[in-house]
Amino acid sequence: MKKTFTKLFSTVLVMASVLTGFTAKAQETTLASVNILKNKKTDVKADSITTTKADAPATVKVAPKADAAVWVPVRRLWGYAFGDLYYNQHADATNRGAESMYNGVPTNRNAFQFRRVYLGYDYDIDQKFTAEVLLASEPNANTGVNGTTSIQNGDNLVDNKMAFFIKNFNLRYRNIWNGTDIVVGEMSTPGFALNEPGTNAPTSLSEATWGNRFIEKTITDFHKNNSYDLGAALQGTFDPATKNFGYVFMVGNNSTASLLPAANANTGFYKIFYGDLWGKFFNKQLYLDLYSDYAPTAPATAAIGGQSHSMKKVFAAYVNPKFSVGVEAYTQKITNGVTNSGTKNVEDATVNGFSIWVKGAVVKDKINFFARRDGYNPDTKFDGANSYTVNTNYGSYNPTVKETFYTAGLDFTPAPKIHFSPNVWLIEYKDQRSSTTTGYVGNDHNLVYRATFYYTFGK
Repeated sequence: MKKTFTKLFSTVLVMASVLTGFTAKAQETTLASVNILKNKKTDVKADSITTTKADAPATVKVAPKADAAVWVPVRRLWGYAFGDLYYNQHADATNRGAESMYNGVPTNRNAFQFRRVYLGYDYDIDQKFTAEVLLASEPNANTGVNGTTSIQNGDNLVDNKMAFFIKNFNLRYRNIWNGTDIVVGEMSTPGFALNEPGTNAPTSLSEATWGNRFIEKTITDFHKNNSYDLGAALQGTFDPATKNFGYVFMVGNNSTASLLPAANANTGFYKIFYGDLWGKFFNKQLYLDLYSDYAPTAPATAAIGGQSHSMKKVFAAYVNPKFSVGVEAYTQKITNGVTNSGTKNVEDATVNGFSIWVKGAVVKDKINFFARRDGYNPDTKFDGANSYTVNTNYGSYNPTVKETFYTAGLDFTPAPKIHFSPNVWLIEYKDQRSSTTTGYVGNDHNLVYRATFYYTFGK
């Protein structure tokens, strides 16, 4: 009897071991199949993928085919921040460069400063609709209080505390037709900043390709072209399978995140139109981008007449992990933008800008270098014997001063998504007026030394 019981117990134990091994193997096979399916989903960003819990009960399932479509929704909180320890070694004596972050900062000032803090949330409502929310705080080094109720030069409260504003808040309808999304709400424009991997939007515009927004804006951003606006856009690709060529058409309020009062002459009557064609060539190592916009605005006065501003821009870049180079050039017409003090005539102003940058690897995945030079002429028809009155309300426009911008430095990445960068930031100012013209100011510059930090989380 004892022998029989021993044999029976041994047999049961062996069978249990076999069944346990078979079940575990089935669970492993099922999990592997699910992971394969999830990784096949190219429209979903890696940080949003969730895996099956390890303690889930083991069951035998027939694994679906590896090429079956599996939709994994995105629900992601993300953000990033960058700033510096800066030392303003020399400030322009007459405080020119109103569009600069260091405008008004005195010589020898030094401080730790955030220049941007982002907090975003992406949410897939279903397979067709996705929502994006982005809060931003982008203070300048020089933030002042005008009286007791308003802030100048920064996204700060009246008591100088940092504050968020709504920068993006939009709804995307994916593939309204094959290869094209429609987006409604507050969003990035195709001027330079639009960069939406996993959609039909471009990923090769100038800001993403420059890749060093934490060092400085692109030239069109620096000189106040809209990076975001409230409106509607079609973002599409001509070749949905490869996404090498595409377009963006957008109409917006031309007010970025501001709410124009009903009494403002531009409210409800004028819109800005954005258009962009982009392409990737030679195994996606050459980028080409053609951009244009047009914005009519209300006349400053009846005597000045109708006003508008329009830009045409080309951006081209060769992109390689070892070495990249990019060129961005634009011309902008500001209709009836200035009045000549000598002739008393209202004139159009033509702006030209040109930027060239290089970057590359010093130590692969650890240390990169970068260098950039921008040239900016606010009025190519400026008569040095005269002064000009500004009529346009476009940005911080000043037709008098030419600018040349330089930056260079190293980018150290001790871990993915973490950057430390020693760099130099320099702008030279040149007055277009003749030295004998009233108001002439001699050449001068702003020079800033910086230790910049930048980190990203959640994406």
